[in-house]
Amino acid sequence: MWLQIRMFLLVALLFAILYGVITGIGAWIGAGNAITYLVLAFVVLGIQYLVSPEIVSWSMRVRWVSEKEAPELHRMVAELAAKANLPKPRVGISEINIPNAFAFGRTQRDGRVCVTRGILNLLSREELRAVLGHEISHIKHRDMAIITLLSAVPMVLYWLAWSLMWGGSGGNRRENAGYAVILGLGAFLLYFLTNLLVLYGSRIREYYADAGSTRLGCAPHHLATALYKLVYGNARFRGRTEIRQVEGARAFFLNDPARAWYEVRELSQVDRDMSGTIDPEELLELRQKEVRLNFADKVMELFTTHPNMLKRIKHLSSLAAGT
Repeated sequence: MWLQIRMFLLVALLFAILYGVITGIGAWIGAGNAITYLVLAFVVLGIQYLVSPEIVSWSMRVRWVSEKEAPELHRMVAELAAKANLPKPRVGISEINIPNAFAFGRTQRDGRVCVTRGILNLLSREELRAVLGHEISHIKHRDMAIITLLSAVPMVLYWLAWSLMWGGSGGNRRENAGYAVILGLGAFLLYFLTNLLVLYGSRIREYYADAGSTRLGCAPHHLATALYKLVYGNARFRGRTEIRQVEGARAFFLNDPARAWYEVRELSQVDRDMSGTIDPEELLELRQKEVRLNFADKVMELFTTHPNMLKRIKHLSSLAAGT
């Protein structure tokens, strides 16, 4: 419930900012220009929304597999989709070695769930099921559509800022040039801040999908272990071409492979018995601890689409306790 409230407040804040800026600047430079930017932003995002599934499929080398080719994978996806009251998504395998999973699609009926070749060789059945529960929850929550919608706000502000600073101010360009530059700088600042808010929204969606996985019957410690294994599995690819090849798709992944190397140190304190898994006792033990991040980790998290992994597993510990 708290995640839903935060998301509602975030959407309200972003569009309140947009409304205030367009109303104020639109009244000054002419409402038509500001509304044009708004319409243009939604046209651009609409095109992106329509074509991005094909781009993701192509860039991630996804091969759609039949039930005969991957019966267990299809069985788990079908079972979880039924529990989520969703049509069964298409099932694909991405032929890359980096262990991960992702979901995308334009609507709930167009849902697509993919796992990489690397993750199939890394996780147990229950851990993989928890990961699939997370991805199906993204489809259930319409996360692609929501983040696409939120992205319209910084896009409009960027175009407004650019127009104010370099496009003049209508018929009184010389007299109002100074004001235009000041307003343009203000719009650029709001563009930067709203970008951070969209990233914050993306991180909320990850927490929400984690909770969704548990609501579909997946044990929190299985998802925590899957995340733990993914961090170590992704860290092995540091500096290799595979990481650069998936740069554009990192936001879709279960975790951010580019940050994995830095997260290894933090997660070592969770696996107390060094078993390579996070068992229920270790997860509940983490619930009693306060997670403290250093300043660099806090700043780094602000500019990412995924939550800090230690905080994320801490959140799973609260779900394990039924709170």
